[in-house]
Formats: sequence, C-alpha cells, structure tokens
Amino acid sequence: MVHAEAPLLVGIDCSFSAPFVARGAHLPGETQTTSARELWAYVDAQSSDEDLGAASFLEQRRGRHFYLGAADGTKRDFLHWRACEMAEGHATKPTTVFDAIGAAQVAKASFAGMRMLHHLAGRVPVWPFDPLPRRGAVLVEIYTAVAARAAGMPRGRSKLRDAVALDAALAALGSTPHVPLSRYDDHATDAILAAAWLRACADREELWRPTGLNEEIRATEGWTFGVS
Repeated sequence: MVHAEAPLLVGIDCSFSAPFVARGAHLPGETQTTSARELWAYVDAQSSDEDLGAASFLEQRRGRHFYLGAADGTKRDFLHWRACEMAEGHATKPTTVFDAIGAAQVAKASFAGMRMLHHLAGRVPVWPFDPLPRRGAVLVEIYTAVAARAAGMPRGRSKLRDAVALDAALAALGSTPHVPLSRYDDHATDAILAAAWLRACADREELWRPTGLNEEIRATEGWTFGVS
C-alpha cells in the first residue's frame, strides 16, 4: 500500500469478525475456525462474488446463520453479539452481523470487509489482532455512532445532513470547519466526523487497552476502537 509507512490511523466501519466467545464458534455447526484470521480466510474461500463481495456467502447460509427475512424464522434467534458489542451495557446498540436485512444491517459489509482484511494480511497491521507498529499505518474497526457520541450528539440523532451541523460536531472534537461538499449525505458526513474523532483520540492510551479485551477475544473476535 502507498501509505503503509505513513503515520496513518485508518478506521473501517464494519465488524472485523463474527461472535465466537459466547457460542464457541464463529458459525456453529459449520466452521472450525479458532481465530478471526482463520474466519477471514474461510469467508474468502467460500465467496465467489466480484470485488471481494460476500452477498453469496450470506445467501447460501440464510436461515442457518443469517436472517434475510421472515422466511428465515424468528429474528431473535439470529441475534448474537461479540463481547465488545455487549460492553458498556450494550450502550452503543450495534447491529449483529447475522442480521442481513434493513438499512441498518452490517452483515454484507462486514463479511466483505473480512475478505478485504484477508487479502491485506501481512501488509498492514490490523488492531487488535496485530501489535501496534512503531510507525506506519494501522487499521481499526470503528462504529460511527461512537464518534457521534463523542461530538455530543444525542442517541438516535447521530446523522448529519447539513454543513452547519457538521461544523458544530467537528468543533466539538477540536477540528476546524470542513471544506464544503457538493452533497451532504450520511456516508460523507459520517466519514468526515469519524476521521476527526480518530485524529482526536489516536493518543488516548485507554482506547488501545480496553478493560474487556482479553487474549481470547483479541484473537477470535477483535474489538471496536473507542469502546472501553
């Protein structure tokens, strides 16, 4: 990667693994994976989609592991979370990677992200699976609602859709006003706010050493940066 040696903190808004600790397997009854890296390799090997997509991976397992609609059964039977998603009393309210329907679903992006991480193996460190490098880039999993909370935005109202609201949130994080955009949508404003938050929080030691992160969780599930 061009920026692999630059001092760069890269936040990716997807889950870097599936739940493991609570059920003893990433995909119970199917996988023998015992680390997130093994899961990444498995998902990549089982996916035929172009551009590192993973829609076929989910579709082939709907009703067993993934909920894509009422025909798959009772939705609550698919609601399983990682340890970091249950931290802080489930306060961040993340969506499970097994729920693959609706605007808030993260399943497709997360399993596609796992394919990407597999292809980046050995090229860029991924926290918390790899040690932090002395210099260069590192990838972290983020949840944009955490950045919104840090900027003082109330729960349930974390989306920014105009320049004034975006600048107010940036100011709360110690950033200057943004360069005007041609269009304001959730994707663009989430990315700008998350980048400002990462810059503001990069040196906070406690975020790199969350209290709930033990070695089993580190290896099998990973952790969302910013969740204590």
